[in-house]
Amino acid sequence: QEQLAESVGRLVQAGGSLRLSCADSGRTFHIYDMAWFRQSPGKEREFVAAISWSGGPTTYADSVKGRFTISRDNARNTVSLQMNSLKPEDTAVYYCAATFGMGYRPPTGVARYDSWGQGTQVTVSS
Repeated sequence: QEQLAESVGRLVQAGGSLRLSCADSGRTFHIYDMAWFRQSPGKEREFVAAISWSGGPTTYADSVKGRFTISRDNARNTVSLQMNSLKPEDTAVYYCAATFGMGYRPPTGVARYDSWGQGTQVTVSS
């Protein structure tokens, strides 16, 4: 399993932007599909965005499409999530996750990922 660590989240006003990063301390980052999930109190963990091991295909939840952008730097073993036009409903603990890349498009299901970061709190005030 990969060892993942997210950057510290923070409080942001609605309409603002925030960039989250996740660092992988392993040596095989380049073969893993990477994703971001989030979880709000009382809700199940939900998919946000994913990027393939190659950095090619990306997938987004409908709720963030057009506002969030996922990217990766395989030379630096990092994956990032640029979040723009933030809304109060984006408030959640955000997790990065990894799974061995086997296909063309990265998976979106929670159960498909087997390495997780500890999570970081993002709060969007109205």
